[in-house]
Amino acid sequence: MVLSMSVPRLSVLVLAITISLTSCGFLSSPEVSPPSAKSPVAPTPAGLESFYTQEVVWRNCGAAECATIIVPVDYADPKGPTTKLAITKVKANGEPIGSLFVNPGGPGGSAFDYAKAADYIVSPDIRDNYDVVGVDPRGVAHSSPITCLTDQQRDEILEIDGTPDTPKEEQQVIEVAAEIGQSCKGKAGELFAHMGTIDAARDLDIARALVNDPVLNYLGKSYGSDIGIVYSQLFPANVGRIVLDGILPPDLTLEEVSKEQAEAFEVAVDDFAADCVTQSDCPFVGDGPSVADQLRAWLQELDSKPLTFEERILNEPVAAYALLSYLYFPPSDYAELRPALSAAVADGNAKPLFELLDARISRGIDGRYLDNSIDAFYAVSCLDRPFLGDKAKVQQLAKEWAVSAPTFGVGQAWALLTCADWPAKSADQPVAITANLAPPMLIVSTKYDPATPYQWGQRVADQLGNARLITWDNHHHTGYTNGSECIDAAVDTFWLSGQLPAAGVVCE
Repeated sequence: MVLSMSVPRLSVLVLAITISLTSCGFLSSPEVSPPSAKSPVAPTPAGLESFYTQEVVWRNCGAAECATIIVPVDYADPKGPTTKLAITKVKANGEPIGSLFVNPGGPGGSAFDYAKAADYIVSPDIRDNYDVVGVDPRGVAHSSPITCLTDQQRDEILEIDGTPDTPKEEQQVIEVAAEIGQSCKGKAGELFAHMGTIDAARDLDIARALVNDPVLNYLGKSYGSDIGIVYSQLFPANVGRIVLDGILPPDLTLEEVSKEQAEAFEVAVDDFAADCVTQSDCPFVGDGPSVADQLRAWLQELDSKPLTFEERILNEPVAAYALLSYLYFPPSDYAELRPALSAAVADGNAKPLFELLDARISRGIDGRYLDNSIDAFYAVSCLDRPFLGDKAKVQQLAKEWAVSAPTFGVGQAWALLTCADWPAKSADQPVAITANLAPPMLIVSTKYDPATPYQWGQRVADQLGNARLITWDNHHHTGYTNGSECIDAAVDTFWLSGQLPAAGVVCE
């Protein structure tokens, strides 16, 4: 199950370049104007006044200011237990027109750490005019992080054969899927049942008020877009200039998300294969389709003939996960993936692939995981999108998805069981998107995004009614500051002046 992905390393980010906006049909010199609400700011929700007016004590934390804020664990019981959120603010280089909240995705990515990389994640013009603010969602990273799994459990889960061929292997998948939920229930505490995106959006509104912004200006990438969409429906009067980059629709089921992601990653496999044949370090020969077939055959061979490195096993699921995790950002990912694959395919050396995978899952060289992103991923995903099917349903889907997504489809289908019978249920109904409820937002979608498929951006743009969709015709996960001057220009213009790009703009 791969819902979305936060940016794992700064090296994959491209610093935005300030250019003349006339090349994309925008203003050549946008006038900087402060954001303002289209209608009066909504009143503080009843019973939450003490949270919206709490005193925030900022401290220096290295080129940024940091603080801790308090929010209720259960918004239906605001006088009950509370939890702490970590917030950081990187001050604007000039006079700020407001704050820009950012979230890199996940679920489980750290917005706190992402904001601290402000010089890399937004353009110089935005750095001059906005304070960049990051709030780790509840239970994530620096915000009272939940714990579900031990390091050993995380390793074992990766190695479980997620494409079972026998009844025994199927039973192992079922048992491990149930173990994840029970482990969360036993270790994560009362916050476990309140990790959903709706509560994260409510938290964000408290944070907005505590930095004294009348409206929320926001960059939500990948899963961060889900938070932004939900926020716009809960607090439409508080919406400022919101950019949603790499859309994850909140109203899709886990089955729909998993299927469409598996198919989008299949397109990425084909793109990698076509690129691979043009490079001298490609481990396979032939044309693109032949390379893709050879890659899948090699993965299947690992099912019975796994490689080893020290005490670790590179079997089919581990190698497939390593492959998938390096299909997000072609300019850097492909160049790193090819030699690692070559070492494994030609020499039986699994070390380079393990090193790539560890970098993406935050696993240290000592075997310790450096954050709780895996735990938070399950806790949020399964609370938001429980799977209502059973083993028989998964078997059916695995057969179907093996046809439309032969590389990852079977594994994605069996992964659904993790969220079956999840031992926590959300008290909130899923958010239904109402058209024209909030001020217009800007949606950025990449044509061949493997993790947040392009049709999701189109879907949400239609549902919101007044949102503007801008397209990047590329293979890449998310668009802003990832190499397109045209995308960067459109986003910056919106944040600085409030002007949206013309309808139907496609950036090459």
